[in-house]
Amino acid sequence: MYASTLRAAFLPFFAATLFLTAAGSAPSALAASGVVASAVPSAELVGKGRMSFLGFSIFDAELYAPDGTFRPARPFALKLTYLRDFKSSDIVESSVKEMRRQGVSGAQLNAWSKQMARVFPNVSAGQSITGVRTAGGSATFYLDGRKLGTISSPGFTDRFFAIWLGNNTRNPQLRAQLIGRGS
Repeated sequence: MYASTLRAAFLPFFAATLFLTAAGSAPSALAASGVVASAVPSAELVGKGRMSFLGFSIFDAELYAPDGTFRPARPFALKLTYLRDFKSSDIVESSVKEMRRQGVSGAQLNAWSKQMARVFPNVSAGQSITGVRTAGGSATFYLDGRKLGTISSPGFTDRFFAIWLGNNTRNPQLRAQLIGRGS
């Protein structure tokens, strides 16, 4: 009961504020692993941090981009390593709420919700989901390096990653830290 109440209380915030802490520009272990090497050439770490809410650690996050410079219209990778278990439906619901807050609605949001439900799995503590913005503008997702699927619907990639990286994010300080402009 307490766990479900707590989860319901922080899910909207969780989707909007993935990361919390500063950046670096070290060589990318993510790129070296081959998961995104072809999609994000010369990937280097832009920013990383831990998302916590009400004292609970949710996940660690890392943003990678070519030469460590984030550009929203260029390839990049956003990796989340979960520190708790989450159901697919929780991840999708939080994403939908934040996309709705950004102005997406109606049939388009409904279609994206169904696509995300097909791609996003349940996750256990210690597992990582990496979302890659490809050169073609689609979003490809990986679970611990294994491809889950791609969503190529026009506009999805920008709206999805804007939850954390866009100008209208719920947490501008977090965005600044992720893209390497925070302290």
